[in-house]
Amino acid sequence: MRSREASVALAIALLAGVLAVVAPGFYSRGNLADLFLGNVPVLVAALGATLVILTGEIDISVGSVFAVCSIAAGLAAQAGLPVAVAALTAVVMGAALSSVNGALVAYAGLPSIVVTLATMVALRDGLRWVMEGAWVENLPSGFQWLGLGQAAYPPVAFAIAIGAYVVLAWTLRHVAAGRAVYATGSDVAAARLAGFDTSLVKFSVFAAAGALTGVAALLNAVRFNQIPSNAGIGLEMKVIAAVVVGGAAIRGGRGTVTGTLLGVVLLAAIGPALVFLGINPYWERAVQGAIILAAVGIDAVRSRQAAAVTVVGRGLQTQAPTRTSS
Repeated sequence: MRSREASVALAIALLAGVLAVVAPGFYSRGNLADLFLGNVPVLVAALGATLVILTGEIDISVGSVFAVCSIAAGLAAQAGLPVAVAALTAVVMGAALSSVNGALVAYAGLPSIVVTLATMVALRDGLRWVMEGAWVENLPSGFQWLGLGQAAYPPVAFAIAIGAYVVLAWTLRHVAAGRAVYATGSDVAAARLAGFDTSLVKFSVFAAAGALTGVAALLNAVRFNQIPSNAGIGLEMKVIAAVVVGGAAIRGGRGTVTGTLLGVVLLAAIGPALVFLGINPYWERAVQGAIILAAVGIDAVRSRQAAAVTVVGRGLQTQAPTRTSS
């Protein structure tokens, strides 16, 4: 486990210890179930955001894509289609929408922050115009909880989330595609010289992130009998914050899905923890912001230290005396 991941894990352990002593009610079965079900979609979407950030790009349209995928899945279910088709609709919709972002970033050379800001606004306003603010209601029972029932759904949701985590962790560590992601984020020019198609890498991570956002939207939608057209507001900040807190460098090239998992756990626990500790829950955003700022600050200090060490090392090599033959 890397130093940042260890730091986040330590923070989670300290918070868990304080809650166990001061507010043991936090560990009630109902509260933990609500925490889990509410944040599984965040984790799945954050795994996709990790891929994008590792390449040195960013996607702030996650919340809008999430909303469109949620509505698409709900409308498919409302039309009487099987839950499997509704699920596929959400995943394909997410991949398609994010592929547009990926194409504009990877092949048109546009800045990802500008592209995804534009699609965030366009998708959100477009959905509002199409739905006229209405929610998708009266969803069939076969769609809710994936047709499994409320008791059987949590293990399936857990399996889906952990399955996505394991696949991505293994791919990033052991497969050439994973090395291409890190190489692209570290130095695009060097990655091209090494034979990686960096444009394809960037396009692919956006598409994969969109598909995972579709999965996240589905896991959230099946929990209710209606889907709001404004679903996913603020989701982009949650997933980006989790990735950054988990140790990913916002400039790309460094980070792990394990760090993202820990980041999601820490940030998700803050709000309920404040309630159980008797602290005004309005402090949640402030505490989360402080954690994010600290994480970014630590990352900046470490980057400067690493750069300083590199410069000093090169200077010593330059000054090293060379042996001449007499």
